[in-house]
Amino acid sequence: MKTIYSKPFTVLVEGNIGCGKTTLLEYFEKYPEIKVLEEPVQKWRDLNGHNLLDLMYKDPVRWSMPFQSYVQQTMLELHLQPTEKPVKLVERSIYSARYCFVENLYRSGMLEGSELEVLSHWFDYLTGSPEIELKVDLIVYLRTKPEKALERIRTRARGEETGISLEYLEELHQLHEDWLFGNKFQVPAPVIVIDANQDTPEMIQEYEKYSNIILGATRNGEKSLDASKNDLAEIITPAAV
Repeated sequence: MKTIYSKPFTVLVEGNIGCGKTTLLEYFEKYPEIKVLEEPVQKWRDLNGHNLLDLMYKDPVRWSMPFQSYVQQTMLELHLQPTEKPVKLVERSIYSARYCFVENLYRSGMLEGSELEVLSHWFDYLTGSPEIELKVDLIVYLRTKPEKALERIRTRARGEETGISLEYLEELHQLHEDWLFGNKFQVPAPVIVIDANQDTPEMIQEYEKYSNIILGATRNGEKSLDASKNDLAEIITPAAV
């Protein structure tokens, strides 16, 4: 009989569009202790036949509110999903959805103030309710220059992303920095910063270096950062840099 972990060691993988999250997730999928949960992009592309992601990119003033409402719901589902493995690696989170993407839409005039308040009210309720388990143990931040992110976006040529501009990526980059290091928003866990401007072979070396911290949390039956605290002392980034 398999053990189901209702509170696995939870790691969020955060970063800009084009930062290399997929490469990191594919690397860690090989570890039997880790359950990888990708961003539910397919749900966003097909909600009973409606491609909310594409609609949002084409007409953000009209579609940002319904899209971000659905993003919040689907990301909540990932946070709450139990797993048979002791470590859960989650692509983005309900936190970056609110503090980076929703915030950007509001600042750029794509969301009305009333719409922001509705999304924020739901977010505050979900993250502030003790009966809703949104525990996060670690954040891995793939810090990427916006120019490098745009280069990768153009190379992979996903349909919905064709209109993404450097200015948009610069805004998202700054919001990630403000969230994780600017003391402007809630940071739910310690943060590891990885320089994600490198090519894939160099990035794999980075992941190998940090894998002990993520996997160390499950060794000897432990599910806490104490199992690898010596490594953490060197690379956990303080609240301000």
